[in-house]
Amino acid sequence: MKYLTLFRMPTPIKITGRSSSITNAFINSIIPVVPPGEEEIKRALEILGMTPETFQCAYCGGVASEWDHLRPLVKDKKPTGYISEIHNLVPSCGKCNQSKGNKEWKTWMLSTAKLSPTARGIKDIQERVKRLEAYEESKAPTKIDFAAIVGQDVWAQHQENLERVQSLMREAQELAAKINAEVASAYKAL
Repeated sequence: MKYLTLFRMPTPIKITGRSSSITNAFINSIIPVVPPGEEEIKRALEILGMTPETFQCAYCGGVASEWDHLRPLVKDKKPTGYISEIHNLVPSCGKCNQSKGNKEWKTWMLSTAKLSPTARGIKDIQERVKRLEAYEESKAPTKIDFAAIVGQDVWAQHQENLERVQSLMREAQELAAKINAEVASAYKAL
């Protein structure tokens, strides 16, 4: 029995389980990425109370491994209009970035969501919230109406392409489930 506790089967994969990744790819592929200059990074860190020596996750104080979009780029499978620029990015650890997802940052930080700073018992949350509020107020991020820029027809075509890909994924999942059942049945018969 002790050996069974050491073993874990790989999680079965579903083609449709990647639907949100596909949606994010369709949206992220059209969003401008604006690299910041050194002064912009310095100013951002100053507002967040950091220096290169004290660089850390703005949400929890852990080791920052990436920059997270403070305001999500995708909400309800649609672009929010925000882009990838320093005014919408903060240093983050992987735990916080994954846990936050596309939630509103302050609500998430103060929630008991899995791996949120509150759920992990981070002590200086209120101070971190104040710094992030100051950061948010320091300069409004760019917000773009993509459909207005490219026109309704082009925008509708992009959205239709997304739906076609997701529809094909659903169709492929149905076929994969049938194949899986037949292969499993043949295996049991061996």
